[in-house]
This record gives sequence, C-alpha cells and structure tokens, in this order.
Amino acid sequence: MTITQWFIFFLVLQIIHFAGTWKLYIKAGRKAWEAAVPIYNAVVLMKIINRPVWWVLLLFIPIINLIMFTVIWVETARSFGKNTIKDTLLAVITLGFYNYYLNYVADVSYVENRSTKPKSSSGEWVSSILFAVVAATFVHTYFIQPYVIPTSSLEKTLMTGDFLFVSKFHYGARIPMTTISFPMVHDSLPLVKQRSYLKKPQLPYLRLPGFEEIERNDIVVFSWPTDTLTNILDPKSTPVHKPIDKRTNYVKRCVALPGDTMEIKDGYIYINGERSILPDRAKPLFYHVIKTKGRITTGLINKIGQDNLISSLASMPRSIYDRTDAKNLIRQEVAKGAGYFKLFKEDSTAVYFNGGFTSNVNQALKISPVSDTYIFNITEEEAEKLRVDPSVESIEKFAEKGTDPAFFPVGASLGNNDNFGPITMPAAGATQQITIENLPIYHRIITEYEGNTLTVEGNQIKINGVTTDRYTFLQDYYWMMGDNRHQSQDARFWGFVPEDHIVGKPVFIWMSIDGIGSNSGKPIGQWKIRKDRIFTTVGGDGEPRSYLIHFLVVIGLWIVGSYVWKKRRSKKAA
Repeated sequence: MTITQWFIFFLVLQIIHFAGTWKLYIKAGRKAWEAAVPIYNAVVLMKIINRPVWWVLLLFIPIINLIMFTVIWVETARSFGKNTIKDTLLAVITLGFYNYYLNYVADVSYVENRSTKPKSSSGEWVSSILFAVVAATFVHTYFIQPYVIPTSSLEKTLMTGDFLFVSKFHYGARIPMTTISFPMVHDSLPLVKQRSYLKKPQLPYLRLPGFEEIERNDIVVFSWPTDTLTNILDPKSTPVHKPIDKRTNYVKRCVALPGDTMEIKDGYIYINGERSILPDRAKPLFYHVIKTKGRITTGLINKIGQDNLISSLASMPRSIYDRTDAKNLIRQEVAKGAGYFKLFKEDSTAVYFNGGFTSNVNQALKISPVSDTYIFNITEEEAEKLRVDPSVESIEKFAEKGTDPAFFPVGASLGNNDNFGPITMPAAGATQQITIENLPIYHRIITEYEGNTLTVEGNQIKINGVTTDRYTFLQDYYWMMGDNRHQSQDARFWGFVPEDHIVGKPVFIWMSIDGIGSNSGKPIGQWKIRKDRIFTTVGGDGEPRSYLIHFLVVIGLWIVGSYVWKKRRSKKAA
C-alpha cells in the first residue's frame, strides 16, 4: 500500500471507531468529539478503560497491535459492565463491532474506577499469558529471534543443528511489512501448515536505526529473495510469491558489499581484485581429489569423516553410471576430459555418490573394490594434514571449470561453483548502464525488488514505458555465500540480496544438537548434544569458547541473592 492508501485506511478506522463509541465516551463523562480525534481518542479511551496511557504506543507497533486491539475491545465492554464469558467472546468474534451494540442498543452504564485486577485464578492466568505473548512478540520482532541452522552451507563455522539467537538491533530491526499475521510464527501455522498471515495490507519497507552496518564477511540472516509458497501449501499449486518478511530465512556469509566487484577464482573469493581474507573462525570447505595407495581403508575414511565422502571412482556397470543425475559433478568433468579422471573408460567406469546409490560407505567399498580415487569435502588445513598419511598417494584441490546454466543469472550464467564473475554489487544511488547483454543480471532488481515495469522491443529497453540505457538503483545489494562451497544454495544461484531482505546478525549459539536438520535425517535416539558449542559466540577471534559455566554461575548467584533478599524482607516485616 502507498502512503496515501495508508492515510485513507487510517481515516476509515477513525470513522469506524467514532461511529461505534461516541455515546460510550459520553456515558463515561467525556465529550463526543473526543472519540473522533486521531491518537487523542486512544489516549482518552485508555483513561476510560482505566489502563496506562503508554498502551497507546502498542497500538502502532505492527503485529503487537493486533493483540492489543483484541484486549481493548474486551476492556471497553468490561468498562460498561459486560464481564461475562459471552461478552468477551462477542467482543473478540465480532472484531470489536460488539461496541456498536453497546453504543446504540444495550442499556449500559459506565463503571467508574473499575478494578483491572482479574477476579479469578483463570483470569489471572489469561492476563499473565497475554502479557507474556505481547512481551515475547515484541522481543522476537524487534530485538532477538531464535533460529536453527537446518543445512550445512556454513559448515564448519555454523553447524547443522546449531540453535542461534539472531540480533535484530545490530543492523536495525525491520518493521514488519505484513501487518496481519499470527504472533510468534513465521510463514505457516504449526501442525496445520496453513499460511499464518494475510498478504494485504502491506506496510512500506522501514528499518529502525541500528548501531552498526553490515561488514564484509559478516554472517547474516536474510529473507530468501526467490522464495515461494508452493512447498508449504500445495506442491502442485502455481508458485505464489510471499511477502518479503514472510520468505524463508537463510543464513550465509556476506562476502561482498554494495559497490564491491566480486569474482571467484578456483573457489577463492576476490574483492576489487584482491583475495578476500576470511575471519579465522571461517573454515571454507572444498572438494579434494584424494588418490590412495590401493583400496581406501575404513580407518582413513573415519579419519577424514564418512559424512565428508562425496564420491568414489569405481569400476561399475555402465548402466549404473547412466542413471546418475544430469548435473552430476563428476560426469560433467569426465565430459571435459579432466586429467585425474583418466581412469574412466567408455564401457566400464561409473561413479558412486554418497546419498545416490547408497549412503553406506562399507557397501560402497564392496561394490567398488578397485577404486583408489575419491573426492572428499574438506578444508585446506585438513587436506594438508592428510598429505603425510602413508596410505595417501596424492591430494588435489578440485575446481569446476566452464559455465553451468543453473547458475546466476538464468540463461546467461556467470560461471559455476568455483569460478564465477566478475560482478559488481549495486549500491543505492549508483547508475548502471543497461544493455541487452547484461539485462539478465539486473532484470529482477528492476522489476521484482524495485517495482518497475520492464519491456524489451528489439534492441530497445523500456523501463516504466520510457526507452533508456541506464538505471539508478534505489537500495543497496549484497552477495551472500556459504563456506561449504559445493553444498550451498546461495547467491551464485539466485543473485543479489536486497537491503530490505536483511533480517539480522547471528550473535550467540545457545544449543547445538548433532542429528537435527535437513542434511542429517537421524532418528531422535541418535541425536547428540555438542557440549563444546553450547553458549558460544558466533563472531570473535580464535576457537569458539563456551560461556555455559559463566551463565550457570550468574543464575546461581541470582537464585541465592533472591533467597537472601526475600528472607531479609520477611524478617523486617515481622
């Protein structure tokens, strides 16, 4: 909705409020016109229902105001003697229009100096729960949001099963754009898996001031730019774009800032021509081709990690090889004639992929007895340590070559996993020359992210009906990537992340469970708590340090202090 549309909507709400309450204002000893003045009418209403004036502020905070509207409808009815469960239900079910009945039909009297204290234990519980929901929603929306890492795209910096606290206030909290939404949930309701929000009305993008800007190589949580509703509501339905703040939350490393020119060479990131230096906690993973002296041993596999085994080259029937996926990494490299795949033969050699034919390493070894060449997904530091292993003949870092059409932009790919770009990050206020050749890079920005119409007539590009060869960006854009280079669905596939998609900054890991997440699929009995990751910070230098003991000491001191303080109070009272 535009500012004008929101202004009209606000005036309509004021008219509805005035029409349904002016007589009630008079019965409460106020003037009828006080029900018609925006904001002031809310201040007066708080006095009528004997609630604090600061509640008015809550009426203007998206999402929280939905809860507060319900509370005020009920409180208004109770201020005029309507205290039964029936009255409460009518006030809620009619969305406040029960006040019209009280205003024009019911013979009600104002209850002056009404006690706001619940008259029963159940009422006390309801009030407490309601207050807790409001407080939790406020914190969740504007300060700290819990988040769990579902995939291995940032392994080993953030691990699958890490439970995070994501700060909204570091970069400035994004005001919810979706104004009607169920509190404390994201895009779907638990259990029923139905949409948790209404797509309209929408607030324009607005962000509260933060105390820091996104820095290069920060880990950032953001709304996935290309998300749709298909996976949640109906897999067979036509894709429907979600509102920005209801798109799936992703977490990646921001490798390039607005104005940066980014390029990937052999898996390494270069910014403005210089190789990017990652924080010491970042441990990027690369595919490494490991050739062993004979058949690989189970001990070596365990040493490297079974989960890190990506493939083994083996003598298997060609028919099995032909059943591999069209995007099979090794199959692409075989077609290109990569040197270390020379053992492939046209009629006999195939490839085993972990999770493809079998995820059981021992079974893989049985069906590939002559294999001595493997691909493992490991860090360069781990590769160096393996070079001295007596069973390892050679280790070579793997790097894809050529252009993969699956990568950004669709139809005009700039590369692949390991070699990509160069590409410059758009910045707010910067002007970019637009040509037929580079239009695929900026098409989504111009149309989807910044709301323009774009047509192409021959060699002419028209934006909002005007022929042009230039475009000035309205907001900043970032490039987000995972540290797990070959197993990360990131900007290399779907492009830039707009500023209005930024959610927050992960700051703290409060729990970590090995076995949770889309990459593991382990039954609950096999879950293991990673004790060394509990209560660790996401950023910082050196190895992560657990602050669990410090936390327990503080809690213990607080409990003892509270006990001593209460005991002293009881003595003084006696």
